[in-house]
Amino acid sequence: MYKTIVTLGFVLVGLVSACGGMSDADIEATADASVAEKIAVEATAYAKAKAIIEATALAAPTPTPNPTPTPVAKYNVPPGMTIDKNKSYTAVFQMSDDKTFSVDLFPKEVPVTVNNFVFLAKEGFYDGVTFHRIVKGFMIQGGDPQGTGSGGPGYKFDDEPVTRDYIPGTLAMANSGPNTNGSQFFVMHANVALPKNYTIFGLVKEGMDTINSIADTPVRTRTGGEVSLPLTAPIIKRIEIIEQ
Repeated sequence: MYKTIVTLGFVLVGLVSACGGMSDADIEATADASVAEKIAVEATAYAKAKAIIEATALAAPTPTPNPTPTPVAKYNVPPGMTIDKNKSYTAVFQMSDDKTFSVDLFPKEVPVTVNNFVFLAKEGFYDGVTFHRIVKGFMIQGGDPQGTGSGGPGYKFDDEPVTRDYIPGTLAMANSGPNTNGSQFFVMHANVALPKNYTIFGLVKEGMDTINSIADTPVRTRTGGEVSLPLTAPIIKRIEIIEQ
């Protein structure tokens, strides 16, 4: 008990000495000042942290929104007949890499198909469309505004008789069965004995080197197993129609 009292006394003396012999009022004032100082320090630190966070947020790059796709023109019915079957028509394909190829069209043999192609080309429907399916040694396929192989102009029209063979440079309609023509077409890269189910409406007269270049585009396997999906699809800048 004595040791406890003595110890307690030393503790009290120590506390008084630490306070420098200050009165109770002085001690309370000192405590209040310490608390106020601590609050001020914390407030300053918070303000600095807040300023750094805000500055970082302002400096951070703003994510670029995805561009809104350009709407593709859609039509309810095939175009009316506007070409003259007694005139000649040439389609000049201008690619985004500035390469070109020219195709003589066959208005007398397949007027409906040629009329459809001429209409879409003049409408700018093919501008920016890709060759989305490429099989070297077979053909290159394009004309789909979606670039997936399932797109079209919004209508379908009937097949016309096929009287030619699918030789290199042949321009023919792609389809999903009888009488399902729309906007998709293909150009033969080699001589392949296809069944005559795809309306032939033109033949390359200049620029087979461009066709060869497109056929050389690196491809990978698409869903279904065909190795025909371009890593970077060649883009048609525009198709100019020359009428004579």
